[in-house]
Amino acid sequence: MTALPDPDYQAEFYASVPAKRLIAWVIDSILIFTLSAGAVLLTAFTGLLVWPLLYLAVGFAYRTVTIANGSATWGMRFAGIELRDSAGQRLDSGMAALHTAGYSLSLGFPVLQVISIILMLTSPRGQGLTDHFLGTVMLNRRV
Repeated sequence: MTALPDPDYQAEFYASVPAKRLIAWVIDSILIFTLSAGAVLLTAFTGLLVWPLLYLAVGFAYRTVTIANGSATWGMRFAGIELRDSAGQRLDSGMAALHTAGYSLSLGFPVLQVISIILMLTSPRGQGLTDHFLGTVMLNRRV
């Protein structure tokens, strides 16, 4: 039993969430790329030697900090969505780190990312693979 809105009786909380997640992902990817490029400049271009690790570290920090400070990344905020735990509460820093770790792991294994996308498009609450494991859900932001 969770405190989350029921997708059958309160469908407005889940309306268009998969599309909004895609929009948020694009915006967040652009922001992470920009921050990573800035880090390369600050390291006098030596960051290019470890670009994949730099991009991964910046992305992990960005997602964890922004989710911990508002239960949504800047892209999610722009798209009007936010993450909630199974009790309907905003994610704390520990859950934000776990959610980001799950997301990062699924990016490392394309089959996991495909499974996650399929789950987002077919499950009643639009939860991805990490969401299913953690009991989190993406909802339209409450006004």
